Amino acid sequence: MKETLQTALSISATKILRPLIRIMIRNGVSCGNFEEMVRKAYVDEAFALGHEQSNKTTVSSVSAQTGLSRKEVKRLKELENLNRDQNDQKYNRATRVISGWTNDEIFVDSTGQPKALRLDNEEASFANLVKMYSGDITTKAMFDLLLSAECISQEDELIHLIKPAYLPGNDSAEVALILGSDTHELIKTISHNMATDDHNKRFQRKVSTTKLSKMATEEFKKLSAQHSQALLEDLDAWLSAHEAEPNTESQYVSLGIYYYESNNEEFNHET
Repeated sequence: MKETLQTALSISATKILRPLIRIMIRNGVSCGNFEEMVRKAYVDEAFALGHEQSNKTTVSSVSAQTGLSRKEVKRLKELENLNRDQNDQKYNRATRVISGWTNDEIFVDSTGQPKALRLDNEEASFANLVKMYSGDITTKAMFDLLLSAECISQEDELIHLIKPAYLPGNDSAEVALILGSDTHELIKTISHNMATDDHNKRFQRKVSTTKLSKMATEEFKKLSAQHSQALLEDLDAWLSAHEAEPNTESQYVSLGIYYYESNNEEFNHET
């Protein structure tokens, strides 16, 4: 059955979001935090699109386009930068639990330090802490979450807070910024090609097969890396030779190449 545009966009958005959400979950970014980013992006893009098309864009028109209330559009428009620390405090339940542990007089000692907590059966227990600060998350689920993030340790029957911040994951900030810049450029290129005439489309190609022999996978990985590196080095040399002189008009351009592989089960699930 032929897919409608809305259905195709829904399928594509899900494919884009799933690997991104995996990274977010791995690094402790809550759903509420991400929802705020999405809302802010909708509002910003609606105003930007209207400006590009020289249309008069108002809070009411953006509200109609995005489905957000006028009050919400106004709030997000005036929100220059998302305060992710505040969002984490508001939405991330693990962060709320740790905040309660370090600030609530029930769970700190006379010097203001977090107490070592027993799992249950008393007021200053880990179970009570979770009940008070995590909403409907179970004690075991929160214990496992904080343990995997190396925020807590357990000795004998006492649970100790060893890291007063929920910062899971080993992904570096530098790689996270590359995630944003490179993915942004690819999606912007595809968006441009969807909306422009054939003669103005930008280069966007890939080669792939679902039938590559597993014995040849490593060979192709090495071959593609060698050819891609050689091509990028040639193009980099050309770009360097054609850079503008200081204080003259210039333009940012880029070209990226990536290698990807998946098992058949993953591929079948995605398609």
